[in-house]
Amino acid sequence: MRYAWETLYATLQGCKGCGLSAGRTNIVIGDGNPKAKIMLIGEGPGRDEDLQGIPFVGAAGKLLDKMLAAIDLDRNNVYIANIVKCRPPQNRTPLEEEAEACIGHLRAQVALVRPAIIVCLGATAARYVYDRNVRITRDRGIWKCSKGVWILPTYHPAALLRDESKKREAWDDLKKLRAKYEELYPESALKAD
Repeated sequence: MRYAWETLYATLQGCKGCGLSAGRTNIVIGDGNPKAKIMLIGEGPGRDEDLQGIPFVGAAGKLLDKMLAAIDLDRNNVYIANIVKCRPPQNRTPLEEEAEACIGHLRAQVALVRPAIIVCLGATAARYVYDRNVRITRDRGIWKCSKGVWILPTYHPAALLRDESKKREAWDDLKKLRAKYEELYPESALKAD
């Protein structure tokens, strides 16, 4: 398994699978526990992530950290990745061809982590992991089991920064995540209120 991670990292460092590679400072592969039971998947790196090479370190990342802390989780308990590994210009949504060029790398990450739960942060992640026809406002908070993995779409933390009225629904989704984790792993139930 260690060799497979090293192979993935080596492959990604030289990746030129789409035009996003030309504008990157750093490739942003993932962060957290590579053996986590919970995997969070976002859209793609932003400016701060591109500069540091770590997903979710900007304003949305700080909010994500607070959201995880609210249910007694942190980056040591989860693994965080994105649909694309290079920053789209001006933080735009990745194009279909960019996402398709990178999705194999994400599948390799999922295969290596082997999570029991995947949380799709935002519509782009949900479109490539949960359902191609997803509408985040309609489908967020609805569990789906695929190949033995429980998948939950919710709002991207950046969306919560733009529209605080969505925070209540996001909190409901976090409580569903905590409950599913406790259902699957009662011996290591989270201690959040």
